[in-house]
Amino acid sequence: MKKFLSLFAFSFALIAFSSLGINAQSISPASLEIAKKVEKSIKKLPYYEVFDHIDFTVDGSVVTLTGKVRNAINKDSAEGSVKRIAGVTDVVNKIDILPVGGFDEQIRRSLYATLSRSGGLSRYLWPVNPDVRLVVERGHITLEGSVYNQGDYNQMNIVARSVPNAFSVTNNLTIGSTEAR
Repeated sequence: MKKFLSLFAFSFALIAFSSLGINAQSISPASLEIAKKVEKSIKKLPYYEVFDHIDFTVDGSVVTLTGKVRNAINKDSAEGSVKRIAGVTDVVNKIDILPVGGFDEQIRRSLYATLSRSGGLSRYLWPVNPDVRLVVERGHITLEGSVYNQGDYNQMNIVARSVPNAFSVTNNLTIGSTEAR
């Protein structure tokens, strides 16, 4: 039994370290540097708010922007700021502009207010660079970003599901990867 456990532990460690090596080799230092600059550039957009979500991928020197924003200004500004980053040769802009409408605006206001009043969740909704993004599209809520722990993840999900008139909630939050505030 002891030999079996030792063999199992060794096999597990070997697999874990070999997969880490593959991932580390597949990302070049130049791509990592570009990714850091792209993230910083997006966070500096003047009209980028809690109801917008922009994500990106870096493939060599090509940056692909994805996500959903409330206005065309953020879509164009994101593309323009990323194009100016040293080392970026091309930007593929796949950011969608959310439809305009009072129905979604009502859900956004209600969602934001409810989360702000719910047991400490307001710390994720800072006006500048919030950890959680609240995307509302045609009555459907998507939570993007990260929270500190499983309890906040669950509470965010429960509170979002209680918002009147929302058809569904998709929770894409990650746990434990937010920066200390």
